[in-house]
Amino acid sequence: MTKRALKRVVREGAFAADQFEDAKIRRLPVERGWSPHAHAHNDDREQGYLKTIKAKSVGQSQLIEAIDCRNLVMALGPAGTGKTYLAIAKAVEALEAGKVGRIVLSRPAIEAGESIGFLPGDMEDKLAPYLRPLYDALSDRLSMKRVRALITEGAIEIAPVGYMRGRTLNNAFVVIDEAQNCTYGQLKMLLTRLGWNSTMVVTGDPNQSDLLPGVSGLGDVADKFEALPNIAVVRLSDVDIVRHPLVAEMLGVL
Repeated sequence: MTKRALKRVVREGAFAADQFEDAKIRRLPVERGWSPHAHAHNDDREQGYLKTIKAKSVGQSQLIEAIDCRNLVMALGPAGTGKTYLAIAKAVEALEAGKVGRIVLSRPAIEAGESIGFLPGDMEDKLAPYLRPLYDALSDRLSMKRVRALITEGAIEIAPVGYMRGRTLNNAFVVIDEAQNCTYGQLKMLLTRLGWNSTMVVTGDPNQSDLLPGVSGLGDVADKFEALPNIAVVRLSDVDIVRHPLVAEMLGVL
């Protein structure tokens, strides 16, 4: 085979003409429409970056169904049960489908057991560390470029609880995260922000509050709402934890 023919093999995947009796150049067969998932037979493969939301436990299935059927949902459960992730995933899904005009994400700016001191910069820079988990969940469903563009357009708003007073949230999907760090008064203020054509999901773990004992209002509010048929209260448990298996084992003894 000449050098010229060899280069053609490398470049085009073709063989030299004199290798075939009919003197026609043939190419290696290429399967059309091939995708990695079409030939994957291992159901245990990593599912973390699949864009389709799929419940991985009975509790998660109940939460997804509740979000689809109710305008106000309270999701209570331990760390790692997917409360925040599923809420934000459903929010992105609603925004992309045109069911709502914007996403509003809020969480209290409470330090987790230690003081991080003075933070430099403007107000947005000071609040960034507290709101970082919400950005992480958003970037897992959308690219960061898309997230930044939607924030610039106002289609996604991330704000601390203190900025929510006096507002009426119409045509929005609202997620209140880490609600165990909200007082009863704060939760009452947040829940009454719900406007027309809006869905609100409140997530938190009453057993993991960073407030003083008895100050968190999440447990009391959830207990009162369970008697209301138009509000869904979904209680997740250790069996719904989808993080590393050790998380469930640790929470069982801590």
